[in-house]
Amino acid sequence: MKLARPDVFHPRIVLAGCAALPDGDGDDAGLLMALRKRGLHAHWLPWDDPATLDADLVILRATWDYSERLDEFLAWTRSVPHLINSAQIVQWNTDKRYLDDLHRMGVPVVPTGYFAVGERVIVPDGEVVVKPAVAAGSSGAQRFVDASAALAHAAALHAQGRAVLVQPYDPRIADGETALVFLGGKQSHAFTKGPILPAAGQSPEFEETGTYAHESLSPADPDEEVWRVGHEAVDAVVRVLDLEPEELVYARVDVIGGPEDPRLLELELVEPGLGFRQLDRTAREDAERRFAVAVEGALERFGLGPLSHRGL
Repeated sequence: MKLARPDVFHPRIVLAGCAALPDGDGDDAGLLMALRKRGLHAHWLPWDDPATLDADLVILRATWDYSERLDEFLAWTRSVPHLINSAQIVQWNTDKRYLDDLHRMGVPVVPTGYFAVGERVIVPDGEVVVKPAVAAGSSGAQRFVDASAALAHAAALHAQGRAVLVQPYDPRIADGETALVFLGGKQSHAFTKGPILPAAGQSPEFEETGTYAHESLSPADPDEEVWRVGHEAVDAVVRVLDLEPEELVYARVDVIGGPEDPRLLELELVEPGLGFRQLDRTAREDAERRFAVAVEGALERFGLGPLSHRGL
């Protein structure tokens, strides 16, 4: 059978999950069809499958075990031919010390103390959250009202070779976090993440694979002041890493609080859930289309567009 356009290049695209979730958690189920409608064919693989090294493009989507194998994961991100988001972005974003960079750039960030392994940990008065600086899915994060218990948890994390973050517990988290989604550097949609951490001293409940903590998600329509924090965060990343906005194919900015004093809690650029399932069908298909368009733009930047191999 003769191909209709043999000169058209069809890049091999992989959506990267992990061994526990090789096809993700279902939120990205529509992305394969959205990509196909742009003439792009993709399939899922765990990130550590050797076949990912043969792909023309790998898109990080559910690599939620990376914190347990960080050095191996970062080496892998540098070894695949092309990665979304890029290895440079991943390197910067996997360690939550990036919060210091955002704070210096003027982004309103939840007050955070960062303590490298071996540093003396300081716990402020009142209820606090202690978490590892490198983690995914709320692993290792706990609330404390007793300073000695908080210090013991920090010491246990240090003993594992993990740097520690200490943050005052903001009671507004009881209303959940607002997750602001950007696609191709542009505002897309938002959803609400219900509070994950249980009462002080208890660990969050994880889903059956143990990969991430259970989350209660719902649609959201944030105030302009909340969206402003998201835009400030994206703008700061672009400046810190010397990027073009469209190089952030996807980003999720998690914010607590309403219009009076919204604060960035986390900025997710590696493998964030993007809340597609919280949108109605029309909005979801539009968001998935814009994701695919952002991937299409990345392929052009990488020299992997449909006519890139003509004449080779």
